[in-house]
Parts: sequence; C-alpha cells; structure tokens
Amino acid sequence: MDTKTLEGVGFFSGLSKQELKKLAQWTDEISVGEGERLATEGEFAHEFFVIEEGSAEVTHEGETLAELGPGDFFGEIGLLETERRPAHVVATSPMRVIVMFGREFKAMEREMPTVADRIRAAIRARLDN
Repeated sequence: MDTKTLEGVGFFSGLSKQELKKLAQWTDEISVGEGERLATEGEFAHEFFVIEEGSAEVTHEGETLAELGPGDFFGEIGLLETERRPAHVVATSPMRVIVMFGREFKAMEREMPTVADRIRAAIRARLDN
C-alpha cells in the first residue's frame, strides 16, 4: 500500500510519516464491484475496511442502518467487540477500499493509540444508536 494514498484518507489524518509507513505495510487496497457483499451479518469478523471511493449500505435484519461513503469505515465492531459481524455491508457502487486483517488491526491498535481512540469512539457512537 502507498503511504500517499493513506495520507489522503481523513481517517488517518494526523499520523506521522513513520506511522503511515507502518500502516502501509499492514494494509491492502482492493476494488469491489457493485452488489458485492463485504460483510455478512453473523459471520466471524476478519477484516477492517476504510472506503476510499464508492458507497455501501449497512443493513441489520433487513433494515437499512447507514449509507457509507469515502472516508467511512466498518468492520471494527466485529474485530473488537463481538467477534461476529453485527450487520451486512453491500457495495452500492463500484468501490476502492483499504483493508486490514485482524492480526494487523490488533497491532495497529497497540502501536497507534490515536487511531485506536478514533475507532473506539466510533464504536461507542454506533452501539449507542
């Protein structure tokens, strides 16, 4: 993954060059087609996603919970809180996403507390709604 790409993602703003370099080693960039399912409710969580381009819909038990777009992220609740995906996430347009697997996500959480704090705040906000 290219550090320049990560610099352009608001979620990672404020990270040092060294942190971005480390993050680049832990992440990959993938393309996703419209209609592709990125997360399935009830399945074990293995990845964390940050949307670069495109959009996705989050549903739980058939009800739309959110529309996601560039800069939004998902997958953190399953990795940190429940082990299983609490909702479906389906691409509603072609997408480019940054993906990080669970082991790397845990390393990021330990080594980059600023990012971990942002993620924990988002979890609290999402679970409170």
